[in-house]
Amino acid sequence: MAKVKITDLVEEITTDFLKENGLELYHTEFLKEGRDWFLRVYIDKQFDEDADEEEYVSTEDCEKVSRFLSGELDRLDPIEQNYYLEVSSPGMDRPLLKERDFVRYAGRLVDISLYKAVDGKKNFQGTLVGLVNDKIVIKDEENIEMEFDRAQVVKTRLAVVF
Repeated sequence: MAKVKITDLVEEITTDFLKENGLELYHTEFLKEGRDWFLRVYIDKQFDEDADEEEYVSTEDCEKVSRFLSGELDRLDPIEQNYYLEVSSPGMDRPLLKERDFVRYAGRLVDISLYKAVDGKKNFQGTLVGLVNDKIVIKDEENIEMEFDRAQVVKTRLAVVF
């Protein structure tokens, strides 16, 4: 088998299976932590903009994907070292990583963390307007629009409000 990036392979292996099960791949990472390697696969329910309520990933969904992916990775054997496979939901405070995430969650409250402070602050919260010309645009509680260059943003996450 030709050398292939593991995260790309996971996407290739899972796309049809996830679609058949009403799921989609949210994010994949293959990284070393201490002595151990982890293949983390985050799945989500397929986005349906016409749905009245957002559906959430169940533990059964994670288990089903884990069993399928584990079997396929055992069959293909693309990873030389020992690793732990983890399949989960991206969570309520999910990071927004791809352009489609900024479209999907427009209108939702987000938390933004910056590398460098702006006006003495590194953390901002506001309603997501979207991603415009590689700038993350939010409106604060006074409806004032703020823009942040994507390259200056450490992380954009959905805010969790109780």
